[in-house]
Amino acid sequence: MPELKLPEYPASIRSRKDGKQEILDPIRRRYVRLTPEEWVRQHFLNFLVSHHNYPSSLIHVEASLSYNHLSKRSDIVVYSPQGKPLMAVECKAPSVGITQKAFDQLAMYNFTLRVPYIALTNGLQHYICRMVPENGSYTFLEDLPAYDELHELFHD
Repeated sequence: MPELKLPEYPASIRSRKDGKQEILDPIRRRYVRLTPEEWVRQHFLNFLVSHHNYPSSLIHVEASLSYNHLSKRSDIVVYSPQGKPLMAVECKAPSVGITQKAFDQLAMYNFTLRVPYIALTNGLQHYICRMVPENGSYTFLEDLPAYDELHELFHD
């Protein structure tokens, strides 16, 4: 797997009988197929939990949501202790460029989630935005806020 612009961590990887590899997802508590997108997702999860103190118990991976009567899955959703969604993260494979289409996909998910923060990453480029509820736009941030900041700004 490619080197990412995220902190390295000791990922637990194993090979299946069919030769395909799996990586341990500590949030879902099981091994999942190792794809380039999953590689990015696991590194970003580690970044959230180990480097920004996001509680793993308040993170859902591949959270189901419904938009326009369609069933969709958001890669990562971070919640408050009261269960309010605070941040949605969309992960792409490193070979996939960060485009307006990817932002539009995340914005579409946010029609359902209504989170104050969104993040988009392919492991090489990362964009973190704070939503501006008055007009539906977003402001780009320099850094990912620590969980305490995120939660304090939008406590229930």
